Amino acid sequence: MTVTEFRTLAKQVSNWGRWGDDDQRGTLNLITPDVLKRAGASIRQGKLFSLAIDFNRKGPQHGEGRFNPHVYMTAVSRTWGHGEVTACMSDDVVHMPSQCATQWDSLAHFGYEGKYYNNVPNTVVTPQGASRLGIEQVARAGVASRGVLLDIARLRGVERLAVEDRVMPEDLDAAEARQGVRVEAGDVLLVRTGHITVFTRDGSREAMTGPQPGLHMRCAQWFHARDVAAVAADNLAVEPLPPQPELPLPLHMLCLRDMGLIFGEFFDLEALAADCAADGQYDFFFTAPALPVTGAVGAAINPLAIK
Repeated sequence: MTVTEFRTLAKQVSNWGRWGDDDQRGTLNLITPDVLKRAGASIRQGKLFSLAIDFNRKGPQHGEGRFNPHVYMTAVSRTWGHGEVTACMSDDVVHMPSQCATQWDSLAHFGYEGKYYNNVPNTVVTPQGASRLGIEQVARAGVASRGVLLDIARLRGVERLAVEDRVMPEDLDAAEARQGVRVEAGDVLLVRTGHITVFTRDGSREAMTGPQPGLHMRCAQWFHARDVAAVAADNLAVEPLPPQPELPLPLHMLCLRDMGLIFGEFFDLEALAADCAADGQYDFFFTAPALPVTGAVGAAINPLAIK
């Protein structure tokens, strides 16, 4: 795609002003009371799946920039009391980037040409955090909706996509048809490429954060047409890596900046996908609340799918 085509697509999918000039929640506004009631009806079997990878020093980060979590004990089985019965307590501190493992991007995480979502200038982000579009805007009303898994790896008959593979809008349509499900307005879309297994099974940090498959930028049109509330995938950036130099992370630019659509990354969809293939139910109640850390541009989460 050329830069000219990218700019045309950006205008087509823009949600600037759709929910008012002061809006900071973007497509999460699509999660209405009726959507939540529909989401609740997706709980039919009483099955629960965590979609997070573990947060620990053996996580997927390596090299400069983001690093894996460190836990420091500030109290280790400290004794309380001097009577016949004494108590003991422990406390700790967790030191980690907000986006080191399974996480949400806030709308202040990625923009271009000096702007974030809804015409917010990038000067709102300072060394003290984001004064607008921070993760607290995602956390305030929570992220809970009907979730839909589209299993592209299974659609193509492979355990995981090859690093050069790209997920196109027609793949999303084909997965819906094969699985007998349809993504509706206000839904959270989860896309399985199988790439997470290079880390969870093979144990390779380098492969997890290196070249990888993902969703092509044209999927932004599909998300916009369906009024998707949020998108998450089982790779590092939802979209492919490495990006092309003239359009750095174009799907981030189109979705976070132009649409106001948050991304979830490092989702482990393997157990959920296997269960969905076994019972044929690919929709579920999805919830992934973020801590309201004022001014943060991402949030570590433990997303849950309940069938």
